[in-house]
Amino acid sequence: MKKIAILHGPNLDRLGQRQPAIYGSGTLKDLEQMIRAEAKRLGFSVTFFHSAHEGALVDKIHALTDRGIEAFIVNFGAYSHTSIALRDALASAALPAVEVHISDIKKREKFRQHSMTAGACRAMISGHGFPGYIEALQLLATLK
Repeated sequence: MKKIAILHGPNLDRLGQRQPAIYGSGTLKDLEQMIRAEAKRLGFSVTFFHSAHEGALVDKIHALTDRGIEAFIVNFGAYSHTSIALRDALASAALPAVEVHISDIKKREKFRQHSMTAGACRAMISGHGFPGYIEALQLLATLK
């Protein structure tokens, strides 16, 4: 069974309340339920972590790597566009990772159009809403 960690950054706990025209009306809990169902179908074990604090996310990447996690799905929110520390943490983990963005970052404000952290990931899925996380799980299922 592949063990996958899903990490969420700042403001993702506000899903359902924050800009529903951009992010939809589903909550983080709704998203986690959807991910759990698909993970179970694929035979994956999933764990979730959310923090608005960059260092906590870095620490969690290291801790999960040391505990035998096999892959990551990450949505670092605004940190995706700014954090060399998170990019380095993912790179040092040397595990498959997929970055997901609910909205299409290429159609957002200029400062959101580049992801600093995507370079440490196998793929980035952007603009597919919550189903982007299902795509990420399915992509990870194809990796050896």
